[in-house]
Amino acid sequence: MSKKTKGANKGFWERAKESAGQQQVLAEREKVSKQKSVDTQSTPKPAQPIEKTPEEKTKLHKEGIVKTVVPALIGTVAGFISLISMEDGTEYPWFSIIVFVIIFSYYGQRIVYPLIGLDIKEFGKKDWFYVEFMAVIFWLVVWTLLLNPPL
Repeated sequence: MSKKTKGANKGFWERAKESAGQQQVLAEREKVSKQKSVDTQSTPKPAQPIEKTPEEKTKLHKEGIVKTVVPALIGTVAGFISLISMEDGTEYPWFSIIVFVIIFSYYGQRIVYPLIGLDIKEFGKKDWFYVEFMAVIFWLVVWTLLLNPPL
């Protein structure tokens, strides 16, 4: 008998059992070979934090201060402009005012930072979110305080 007729005489379950047995043998061989390759490779050491020089620390500290002061000033200016131009702002939808302030502060900062020597290409999404959040919060606080003068 040829192999074709021999395999054809076997039932479905017998062929399935043979196939499953072959797959188990292959899986065990792969597992053993992976264990050998893991054993032969050296485990990577965790990366040590890079020590910063005092000059780098000072530079980063100054940049952090500038990244806080500039949005604060832009938000304060936006608060005064909002009071002068819109007074209480009831004739405009609130979301359009916020969108305008966000756009104004974003492009204002993109102009101001290179003028004071900060590289905006180094800003990540987290940095932009931080400076925008600061500008919008300062705008909101200043405008609210100006709308509610002490009695």
